[in-house]
Amino acid sequence: MAAAAVSFVAAAPVLSRRGWVGAPPLGRESPLAGAVVTMRVSKAMPKGKSKATAAPKTTRKRSKALPFVEAPEGLKESQDGYLGFDPFRISDWLDQDWAAKGELKNGRVAMLACVGWIVAEFLHLPDPQFSNPVALRAMFQINWGAWVQILLAVSIVEILTLEQMYEADRRAGDLNWDPLFLDSPEMRLKEVKHARLAMLGILGLVIQQWVQGEPTIAQLMRLLGFA
Repeated sequence: MAAAAVSFVAAAPVLSRRGWVGAPPLGRESPLAGAVVTMRVSKAMPKGKSKATAAPKTTRKRSKALPFVEAPEGLKESQDGYLGFDPFRISDWLDQDWAAKGELKNGRVAMLACVGWIVAEFLHLPDPQFSNPVALRAMFQINWGAWVQILLAVSIVEILTLEQMYEADRRAGDLNWDPLFLDSPEMRLKEVKHARLAMLGILGLVIQQWVQGEPTIAQLMRLLGFA
């Protein structure tokens, strides 16, 4: 190697006059260009991996409700009340725009039900069939004519809002009805939270009367020692 290096240095002036030395050694005409480029790429990239096949690293978002778990990808952060919480993975197969509208509609019914459940324990129509303070028993005392009116009223509301439930660009809960002008991002979030709480609340009220068979507030006051 040493002798070859000395010979190359000695012959450099001659090669330079012929144009063989002094030009960029790795030009397009150089047969060594491809080999050197290949060597550089092989040194930069680990063995067995290529730049084209390297998988990009993606970070999954964490749930706001449970920071130690990942938020399901099917949930939409733009929806009111988003917390990244879906333990049953319903968002994997159910359309979230439609689900958000259904959740808020059921939540509004639950909020009315909770209020009516408590009020009916103390206030009722003068007819004896409406005087039972235990709601689960009172519902069986109502005659069929009253049930027809209730079902008819509910059906009318559902029919009038059916088309709006399937409009993709319509926000959940927007039924073109806001007589008190309360609509705002803050109020939407509060409504969703109260709706979810009311759905759990009415379920608890039903279970309480189903198991105990007592009026809700009367039993609470008895347990607290006020009755």
